[in-house]
Amino acid sequence: MLKERRLAAETVAEALFAAEKAIDAAITQTAALAGLMPATRQDANLSAIIGQDALMRAIETMQALGVARQNIVATHQQLSVAQRDIGLSRVAFGGGGEKPPPPTQTGFLEVVADEREVA
Repeated sequence: MLKERRLAAETVAEALFAAEKAIDAAITQTAALAGLMPATRQDANLSAIIGQDALMRAIETMQALGVARQNIVATHQQLSVAQRDIGLSRVAFGGGGEKPPPPTQTGFLEVVADEREVA
């Protein structure tokens, strides 16, 4: 059963990493486009009015991609919870380097050292 859970988790992890990579690539490419439009307009000695609507659409796309990235990060965090829930908390699936420690949340129960274990 552990083998099946691990295989399922690996399959989902690969898809997650691909989605994260695609969103980051879209952000990079859209940012390049948004930066290129005013520069090429100036190089062509055109009025600032030219291409303004297109520039605004690219900027709006950047905002939407920012939301998409925020959502895929939240998805990643929730999948990390699911990973723990199925007993795979110590399994690393790669892709993306070191994860930062989870934020400390007050008001929730925490596991603490048993005094008998400390002695």
